[in-house]
Amino acid sequence: MKNSLLTGAALLALSGTAWAQGPVSGTVTDARTGTPLPGATILLDGTPSAATTAAGTFTLPAVPAGLHELRVTYLGYEALVQNLQGQAAEQRLALALQPGGVAIGEALVTASRANDRTATAYTNLGRQDLQKRNFGQDLPYLLDQTPSVVVTSDAGAGVGYTDIRIRGTSNTGINMTINGVPLNDAESHGSFLVNLPDLASSISSIQVQRGVGTSQNGGAAFGASLNISTLDNRREAYAETQNTFGSFNTWRNNVSFGTGLLGGHFTVDGRLSRIASDGYVKRGASDMKSYYLSAGYQGKSTLLKFITFSGREKTYQAWNGVPEPAITGDRALLQQYIDNGELSTADAERVLREGRRYSYYTYDNQTDNYQQNHYQLHLSQGLGEDWNLGAALHLTRGFGYYESYRANRKLVDYGLQNVVLGDTTIKRSNLVDRKWLDNYFYGGTFALNYQPREGKLQATLGGAWNRFTNDHYGEVIWAQYASNGSIRQRYYFNDAVKTDYNAYARATWQVLPILGVYGDLQVRRIRYTIDGVEDDQNDVTTRAKYLFFNPKLGATVTLAAGQQLYASYAVGQREPVRSDFTDRPVGDQSAKAEYLQDVEGGYRLTLPATSLFGPVTALRFEANYFYMKYRDQLVATGQLNDVGTALRTNAPRSYRTGVELTGFASANDKLSLSSTLTLSRNRIQDFREVTYDANYNPITAAEGRTTTISYSPSVVSAHTLEGQPVRGLRLALLYKTVSRQYLDNSTSEDRRIKPYQVLDFRARYTVRPQFMKEIELGLLLNNVLNRRYVANGYTYGYPGPDGQQQTFNWYFPQATRNFLASVGLKF
Repeated sequence: MKNSLLTGAALLALSGTAWAQGPVSGTVTDARTGTPLPGATILLDGTPSAATTAAGTFTLPAVPAGLHELRVTYLGYEALVQNLQGQAAEQRLALALQPGGVAIGEALVTASRANDRTATAYTNLGRQDLQKRNFGQDLPYLLDQTPSVVVTSDAGAGVGYTDIRIRGTSNTGINMTINGVPLNDAESHGSFLVNLPDLASSISSIQVQRGVGTSQNGGAAFGASLNISTLDNRREAYAETQNTFGSFNTWRNNVSFGTGLLGGHFTVDGRLSRIASDGYVKRGASDMKSYYLSAGYQGKSTLLKFITFSGREKTYQAWNGVPEPAITGDRALLQQYIDNGELSTADAERVLREGRRYSYYTYDNQTDNYQQNHYQLHLSQGLGEDWNLGAALHLTRGFGYYESYRANRKLVDYGLQNVVLGDTTIKRSNLVDRKWLDNYFYGGTFALNYQPREGKLQATLGGAWNRFTNDHYGEVIWAQYASNGSIRQRYYFNDAVKTDYNAYARATWQVLPILGVYGDLQVRRIRYTIDGVEDDQNDVTTRAKYLFFNPKLGATVTLAAGQQLYASYAVGQREPVRSDFTDRPVGDQSAKAEYLQDVEGGYRLTLPATSLFGPVTALRFEANYFYMKYRDQLVATGQLNDVGTALRTNAPRSYRTGVELTGFASANDKLSLSSTLTLSRNRIQDFREVTYDANYNPITAAEGRTTTISYSPSVVSAHTLEGQPVRGLRLALLYKTVSRQYLDNSTSEDRRIKPYQVLDFRARYTVRPQFMKEIELGLLLNNVLNRRYVANGYTYGYPGPDGQQQTFNWYFPQATRNFLASVGLKF
């Protein structure tokens, strides 16, 4: 890790970016009068990237080389859209808007996005940023180079089930929205992007906010938020296809199309995709299909758009991971797994044979099968010169099951009678079951935006009402001894209903030319009920209500042109997840809501053009400090319920604090470098671990101690070096480092993920022949140095025969050197 720190320091000293090239500045005026238009929004490739000053001027400090779409929107004016060619030299534009239009789509995007006025740490990624990273891997892998991000893949190759952590916070604490509509599961709080394969091919922009951020719809942003927009309007007709093949028989094929603007009012866009892979882990295959379709009407001051997208996935269950002896080859440790019943003798033989690619499951249909259909209806309406309204209705339909082979299970646990054959009573059977989810998520969101011509005060009043209903049930579809069972014998059922509504008011006010202030107040109310029994036949009836008030305040100070200081304070609160209720003893609803106070402060430097370090055309640097103080954070202490499931307990005090450094620069359009480095300290105070004696009686530590929060590396860095040796060919090296992580909160060296460093190589070559718009050839070589590393895992333990604690670690090994090659065609 010393090497990674030195590398990070050296790269940050250079401060570069793979996508930053030459600066673009200009003015935005009224086409009739020539009057400057302050507060106009400048979008680069669909991402809000700047706003005009009181004098109507704007600056984009770093525009990538290549062709881009520049869009300028302002209330009461027609949107201006033109192509922009990124280049090393500074460009100045004079843009004039025609009166009479609406800021198309802006009411839907602005409401959830942070900007330089909101004193928040964030990263914007536009369509071009995503396209150059997109080889068919899941969305988290496209965000791997953004600050404080750690990604992992169950099957090891970035296809199928993947996960993302930001500042050590898992996706259950990352608020995700698509066009302002919540994506997180209402019960588990997780966002399962495996249900939306190839979504990145339909995204126009993403904003990653770190910390509590601005108020969002849906679940709490307890460490970060991802705001995804698919609302791009492409005015020219197009047809595209992307095709990828790579290691582990990985395939990605898609076709995208759009009509452009028809009759000055209508647009239709669509996509069909298929992604399949055998996975790095044996029997870790995935087969996923998806579509995206949008149809919109654009009037003088109105945008109405219907969007539907869907994903269907079938993945072999790789989520059990790989036992530690498969990673280390330790035969003595392997015997411990056998002696304790964690592995059979046959399993152990496969561990030795398959090594780190071992899969626990051998049943040929041990699969997860799920489909998720999304329907959204969006309205963006101009209301005079200074106001606009964004509103949406949405419905998400989800249904599916995972199928499992169960060996030697008690018949009575499945509602089946024991089988009597003569003098023999059969109480157990091998069987296959399916555990189902069948749910609906529906509601509405709105955002009323005030953006006056003078631009000093901007405000939003918004909110949402959402309801989630979910049936959980299990069926036995085959049993060696069926007893009195029927076809699809149902052995448990419970239904859940969750209603979530919130309202927020947000404003930024430029008090002085150098001072701006920001305020954001949110009220959120949740009602959650569960009725029925879980698969262990326990009654999981739950009644819970929560009312949260989440204030946020901030200020920005402009020190000089291109230099800004900012600071903010925000409160976030989060209700317990479903398992915090269902895994506890009957009637125990003691899990309390979590409370977070987030302090952020930082410095931003943007130099549009300088020769300070040689032929540099743009330079940007940001240092962000954060202190996230938790009260009643739900953490694992080692406590188990009566069937051995780990429980989470409210820790009175814990915190995350650190600094995030990001920088970028480019030497004309031939060479560029970007770096991000996070140094953090993540601690639980007064932690009291629970262990068990030889008789399985719990023992709580008499004295509390300060310990490291699980899955929270103290050092994370990402660096990208990119060059263009010849026209149309772009080569990039991507280097990622992650320091040691612990699998639980004990800070035990026996329960950890070792530090790792990974180097990837990317090449894209683009030609534009006369008979079509573009042909692009791409190559992504992952893990160039062939590192054998793991990025995730879990742990549990029991007292051994001598009363000493025995630890059992399971890991998710990531693929050794592998490749993805792509061909893209644009018509």
